[in-house]
This record gives sequence, C-alpha cells and structure tokens, in this order.
Amino acid sequence: MIAVHQQRMPIASLLALATAAFITILTEALPAGLLPQMAQGLAVSEAWVGQTVTAYAMGSLVAAIPLTCATQGLRRRPLLLMAIAGFVIANTVTTLSGSYTLTIVARFLAGVSAGLLWALLAGYAARMVPEHQKGRAIAIAMVGTPLALSLGVPAGTFLGNLVGWRMCFGIMSGLALLLMVWVRVKVPDFAGQKAGKRLSLGQVFTVAGVRPVLFVVLAFVLAHNILYTYIAPFLAMVGMAERTDLVLLVFGVTSLLGIWIIGMLIDRHLRALTLASTVLFGLSALALGVAGDAPAVVYAAVIAWGLAFGGAATLFQTAIARTAGDAADMAQSMLVTAWNLAIAGGGIVGGALLDRLGVGAFSPALLVLLVATFAAVWGARHHGFPAVGR
Repeated sequence: MIAVHQQRMPIASLLALATAAFITILTEALPAGLLPQMAQGLAVSEAWVGQTVTAYAMGSLVAAIPLTCATQGLRRRPLLLMAIAGFVIANTVTTLSGSYTLTIVARFLAGVSAGLLWALLAGYAARMVPEHQKGRAIAIAMVGTPLALSLGVPAGTFLGNLVGWRMCFGIMSGLALLLMVWVRVKVPDFAGQKAGKRLSLGQVFTVAGVRPVLFVVLAFVLAHNILYTYIAPFLAMVGMAERTDLVLLVFGVTSLLGIWIIGMLIDRHLRALTLASTVLFGLSALALGVAGDAPAVVYAAVIAWGLAFGGAATLFQTAIARTAGDAADMAQSMLVTAWNLAIAGGGIVGGALLDRLGVGAFSPALLVLLVATFAAVWGARHHGFPAVGR
C-alpha cells in the first residue's frame, strides 16, 4: 500500500483514476457522435438515440447520493472495481443489443456506475497523498475528463465511421476490463468509514462551506452548459457554422491547458484560481455578447472559456473534499448530483432562451450566473473557498 506521507506523487495510481474518468465521459458522450449509425442499427429516429445520453445522465443523477450513502462502510478498491465493472457490462450489452429498450436500460446502468465512480474519484485521489499535494492529485485524476471531451469524442466518431458504432462500445468495454486489472495491481485499497464516524446526508449538507461550493457548481456549470449545448446554433447565427468542430477543438485543447495550470497552482491558490476562472469565463461571455460576430473575437472568447472551464471540476472537487473532510465521498456525491442537474438545466434553460429570445440572450444569462458565482466564492472566504490555505 502507498504510504500517505510519501512525498513522491503516485502517478500510476492517479492515471488509473484518470482513465476511469476518461471511460466515464466517453461512454456518456459517444452516442452524440454516432447518432445516424445507432439510429439505423436500432431502427429508431436520431432523436430517440439522443435519449440514450439522457438515460445515462438520469442514472448518475438518481444513483450518486443513495449509492454513496449505502456504500460508506465498504472498502474503497472493491467498490471502485464494482463501478468500473458496471461499464464493462453496460458497454458489452450496448455492443450486442438489437433492442432499443435494452440499450436504454444498459445506458441507465452505465449512468448509475458513473454516479458512484464520480463520487469516489476525488476523495480516492486525495487519500493517496499528503495534505499539501491533494489538489494536484485530484487534478491528475481529473485529466481524463477534458481529454475525453476534446479528443475522445472526435476519435470515437472517426472510429465509428471506420469500424461501426457497435465496435466503438466494444472497445470501451475492453478498455474498462483492462482498467480493472490496472486498478487491482496499482491502486491502493482504503478502508470505508467506521459506523461511528459516518454522517447523514443532512449533516454533510450543513457542514460549513459545503452549500456555497454546491451553489458555485450549479451556477458555473449551468452557465457552461447553456453555451456548450447550444454552441452550434450560436456559431450558425454569426456565420461560423462550418467551423463548429474547430471551435470545439480549440475549447478542448485550452481546457487541457487550463487543467494543467490549475494542477500546478491549486494547492496554494484555490480561492484565487476559482475567482480568476469565474472572471475569465465572464469576460468570455461578455466578449461573445458584444462582438460575437467577429471570428477573431469568438476564438479569443473560446480560448478564455476553455482555460476557465478546464480546471473547474478540479477546483470544485478539491474545495468540497477539503471542506467536508472525512465526509468527502458523501459531499462528492452531492457535487455529482449538482453537476448533473446543471447539465440537464443547461439543455432546458438554453433551449428556452434559444426558442424565445434567440442566441443573443445567452451572454446576459451567462453573466448573471457568473456574477452570482463570483459573489458566492467571494463570500465563502472562511469555509468553502478559504482565503488562507489549510
């Protein structure tokens, strides 16, 4: 077992967690790049195939908190292996299924596994290292997320066209199986929480600083998802429809840069980095609202947005892990739920804005959310986003 006082970063173990994050995000997003093929293979419309993403998100939303509550006492590595095994089963069923209903059930199961996995990852990474390295450890464990979004989805789409959509899910299943071996060999095991130390959901929610962090997650990620979900109609309105792929690639690459910067500085500057990310995203939204019809401004705004969002998951997960202490996994499950609510809310709120007011309403809506985010971070100077690192 890796000693927590050891100064050297356990890279192999943390990269196993990063691979788990990569598989989780890619499994969720893959249907978006394979809609026509899956629709044909399952004999349904593309809109119905789109609901496979919804089923996944619903699985995460409903399972994260109850599963984390129910498994507080279990040892961490067997629990992590169980969550990854869920992806092996779900992606294998998706690969072989000829039934739309069975595919939806498999996708819901994958979402359930994801809800548990996300609740585990940050706390797991933090337990592998001393206090002063926790932020960087979480950053390494989270690097799979922007990688999957920036490189994984386009690669999956390309592969789908080459070998078919079923093979894509088959490959994901094989990757998850290999990851189970990697985790068993390289990732240390930790005990679950003792019965006397377990806090209820209500007790964790009332821990000083937890609620401000959850509000920040909800507002910041909602702002992100309004823009990210409807980036195509926004670009179409400013005459850049044919550059959507390039814009998303720029966002993905700068997200990777963002998570690298955050990983280097987070252990000393969590509060300053969260405030700076919020301001940077706000400037991006303002630029898109004021001069979003100029391609150069759009690219500059997307670079700022990518830098701001790349490390956001790491910032929020580190903040809540430090705030909740021994109840970190329970608090992380709340963060997962808030994050998924923000994803769903981005689709709903963004869609309503688009239908009623057009893409011009996106910038003001984002600015309102980001001002609220900034105020919440600023106000949480004692607990949540403390002015002095612990």
